[in-house]
Amino acid sequence: MNMAEIVRMPKLSDTMTDGVVAKWHKKVGEKVKSGELLADIETDKATMEFESFQNGVLLHIGVHEGKSAPVDSILAILGNEGEDIKVLLAEEASKSASAKEEVKPEAKKEIVSEKPAVKNETPAPEKKQETAVSSDTTQTKYISGTDSNGRLKISPLARKLAEDKGINVDSLKGSGDGGRIIKRDIDNYRPGNIPAFVGVESYTEEPVSQMRKTIARRLGESKFSAPHFYLTMEIDMDEAIKAREAINTVAGTKISFNDIVIKAVALTLRKHPKINASWLGDPSSGSGQVKIRYNSHIHIGVAVAVEEGLLVPVVRFADGKTLTQIATEVRNYAAKAKDKKLQPSDWEGNTFTISNLGMFGIDEFTAIINPPDACILAVGGIKQTPVVKNGQIVPGNVMKLTLSCDHRVVDGALGAAFLQTLKHNLENPVLMLGAYSI
Repeated sequence: MNMAEIVRMPKLSDTMTDGVVAKWHKKVGEKVKSGELLADIETDKATMEFESFQNGVLLHIGVHEGKSAPVDSILAILGNEGEDIKVLLAEEASKSASAKEEVKPEAKKEIVSEKPAVKNETPAPEKKQETAVSSDTTQTKYISGTDSNGRLKISPLARKLAEDKGINVDSLKGSGDGGRIIKRDIDNYRPGNIPAFVGVESYTEEPVSQMRKTIARRLGESKFSAPHFYLTMEIDMDEAIKAREAINTVAGTKISFNDIVIKAVALTLRKHPKINASWLGDPSSGSGQVKIRYNSHIHIGVAVAVEEGLLVPVVRFADGKTLTQIATEVRNYAAKAKDKKLQPSDWEGNTFTISNLGMFGIDEFTAIINPPDACILAVGGIKQTPVVKNGQIVPGNVMKLTLSCDHRVVDGALGAAFLQTLKHNLENPVLMLGAYSI
């Protein structure tokens, strides 16, 4: 190559604002060919391989492994062996400094200028550490359970609690600084010479992953911008259970209840296309470009739990797929999600989302709408419970569904009609699947 070139942090997804370098495949000084793997970059959705677009020698690494950097910042510099890149780095640093200077608030200067000048002030003498403090958090140091005058060291609060409880403080061993008796020693006191238990408070802090940052941002935007309302309905799953058992005796791929729900939802959306919609635009912007999009195609997002949060791969044209096709696709997506191998094309384009926590023993819950959808369906577990059939109380299998709706797009009656049709489909799976092969 003719001269050194900057390789910038790429934007690998539409929601990515910064990336973390999970691994470098090249070291400084090594040759890199166009199309050769340069680094693994963790985005908000997955860890993706990043290939070089040019030939050269890796002269500089701008982001070390495990560190994050904004999109378009310096990821690396490629050039000729031994090439001086100091000028290039200085130019980039100057650009960055100029950009920060432009956004500096000027209000700070005004505040400083309003502060009256004070001359020849004498600073107040600092208080010595030896000053007596009548609290449990004193920093005074002692080497025994008594002070220099031989008096028992005990906080006023601990002494008062001991008097109220009739505890002889002379028999206690303090856990405070220098053996001082404090409140927790009184709280943990047990008669009969049983030593007081003293716990240790501890915690750990971990940096938030790119995925968790994006989940927090997107769901926060959804919850606070879309007015949610919720509709819950019970489904009799007796016939669905029988249908699943029958299908799994002949089908090559095992069908889950979630696969049946996906199929039922897709067919229900055909009859209720106004649920298969999204809100577009912000009326507060004044642009006037506020729209509701009604989708003719049906792409079902299926929430998949991974270690760092939730991913939502999409089953495209779900209404036209068989149960075995849906089951195979969802199973493959789940495996790819856990291995962080999902690609942007796998999680983009949903028109409706399903979140199922039934396998975790959850009976009922409400889900936050997954943008840009207008609705999300929360699916609970199937629970055996007494039900009334033909005037008799008999054992039944009930599943609760809760539909979260964006009230800007979907009204209560529309959401209720959708759930009624979905209930009919799930309680009569033979009618739902009659026109489609397994």
